[in-house]
Amino acid sequence: MALIDLQNISKHYSAQKILNEVNFHVDEGERIVIIGKNGSGKSTLMKIVNGTLAQDAGNRITKNDLEIKMLDQRPNFKDGQSVREAVEDGLKELNDAKTKYNELSIKLADDFQNKKLLDEHENLSRYIQHHNAWNLDDKVERIIEHFDLKQYENKPIVLLSGGEQRRVALASLLLQKPDILLLDEPTNHLDVYMVEFLEELILKEKFTLVFISHDRYFIDRIATKSIEVEECALREYKGGYSDYLTQKEEYIRTLQKQHDNLLDVLKRENAWFARGVRARLKRNEGRKERLMSLRDDAKTNPAKIRKMSIELQREAKNFNRDKSINKQKMLFEVENLGLTLGDKELLKNFTTRILQKDVIAIVGPNGSGKSTLLKALLGRIEPTAGKIKQGEFKIGYFDQHREMLDDDKNLMETFCPHGGDRVIVRGKDMHIYGYLKNFLFPREFLDKKIGILSGGEKNRIALALLFTKNVDILILDEPTNDLDIPTINILEEQLTNFSGAVIIVSHDRYFVDKIAKKLFIFKDNKQIEESYKQYSEYLELESELKELDAMESDSTKKENTTAKEKVKTIKLTFKEKMALESLPDEIDKIEKQIEEKNKCLADPKCYEDIGIAQIALELKSLEDDYEQKVEDLLSIEEKQETIDNRPK
Repeated sequence: MALIDLQNISKHYSAQKILNEVNFHVDEGERIVIIGKNGSGKSTLMKIVNGTLAQDAGNRITKNDLEIKMLDQRPNFKDGQSVREAVEDGLKELNDAKTKYNELSIKLADDFQNKKLLDEHENLSRYIQHHNAWNLDDKVERIIEHFDLKQYENKPIVLLSGGEQRRVALASLLLQKPDILLLDEPTNHLDVYMVEFLEELILKEKFTLVFISHDRYFIDRIATKSIEVEECALREYKGGYSDYLTQKEEYIRTLQKQHDNLLDVLKRENAWFARGVRARLKRNEGRKERLMSLRDDAKTNPAKIRKMSIELQREAKNFNRDKSINKQKMLFEVENLGLTLGDKELLKNFTTRILQKDVIAIVGPNGSGKSTLLKALLGRIEPTAGKIKQGEFKIGYFDQHREMLDDDKNLMETFCPHGGDRVIVRGKDMHIYGYLKNFLFPREFLDKKIGILSGGEKNRIALALLFTKNVDILILDEPTNDLDIPTINILEEQLTNFSGAVIIVSHDRYFVDKIAKKLFIFKDNKQIEESYKQYSEYLELESELKELDAMESDSTKKENTTAKEKVKTIKLTFKEKMALESLPDEIDKIEKQIEEKNKCLADPKCYEDIGIAQIALELKSLEDDYEQKVEDLLSIEEKQETIDNRPK
């Protein structure tokens, strides 16, 4: 039997139908994502499942004593509660059950044949096991730590921001582990590390879950079933986001030609997912297998761990970058930049150049300084150290507060402030309705005031307005917040077709993977690391390096005295000392030669004299020599590090 079963449910608001005779059920262990455009009825369906909104027709049938709990967009807390008290709120029944269980355990030691006590003891055991509450205190500490709430735990919750309060509410619900957990955009206000922790917790503890999310990687990892709300009906798809894309594309193929545009979007999205994600997963299989095999002998072979760690670090670096960037116009030149907010140092000694075709994602934990860096680039705050040189160009800025919008104006006045009904988009003259239709707005919205629109609708308007501006660079701060997946697809298409530079701050791994060509990664040491990898791949490498560090640390502690004495005898040979001094210059020289060969291959006047085949052979030889010298240098540096760190 299903935990909850909705039969022929209908719901309307005034004259507008939202759901029409839909069926929906949740079985134990299912993790169901509800997908659809903003305003399609996702939240309405969720509230009917929760029982906080009554249906107009149909039946809602639930299992006896079913416990359903929902994460609200704006959670409420008891007056005067501290953060820790709010997190632990709702755990009284579980703590009482554990206390009673321990009391009965003592009684049964003296009266082990008492059937009434045995039955009560068994029922309590099942209840505690169902909620996975045996180590409740440890779980509280762990979730407070991973949701970055430790620093606030004794503060009144009213002092926290809206996003921090949502993290508190989410932590409390996860600890309670109801029979069905309902989550509306649970990854909003979580950084990628918090999202990864949430994913692991949901999967490990086997939650029964119904959720709404625009985070496509989260959907793909968590969902066992996808329910799409469209035109007052529900359509079911098996699996997560990638399966949804495949099945939805197949479904659209059977419909009329009026759906060709939607099919094109789905095709592009599905093709990107297959190419960008599955190809990377396949590429990483060998490395994953080696990492798994290392676990077997990690305790006895620290050298092997160290070797793989160096390989991963090399993989994380980018030796072959695009040499054409030097020909591009410089937008920002950042020299030894330092940023401080209040008394908190966020960034130090950051030097970089941002060029006219750069597409950069600024990523890192919450509170690390990402938005502050944007404001420094925009000239809205002064650096505490260093300087930012700026070229001549126009900036289009999208912020989380939608400062470009005026609530008192309607859409026509917003897009056509000087009258008329036309807008210019990248040189193309368009009717305002024809343009806004691309952002999923119907014609009747044209005379609506901005102030009465929802947060998601305001975001869509702000983005649509941004792309009508004649600018050289787009700077966007968390642009996917409050957007549905169809709108995010439109945003991605607009950004892909934009010819200038793009800088975005986002926690949406899928969005960053799809758009960004370069990463600025805020690190714990107040530094920014630049990377040309996909963000999800960088996170995988980072996770594997942490795992290797833990293995190495564990194995190092268990080395015996004899092994330590052997380390003391290691020293560099004369040849290695000479190579340590000469190899960096040799590597730089080869890099320049490789660059010259690549330029020659791009210049007919050059390769016609020598021959493409000959240049290709010479380039291959240089690249092989380059790789070998880099390998030799890393090996010697590793040996030198071992000597430097040996016991004195």
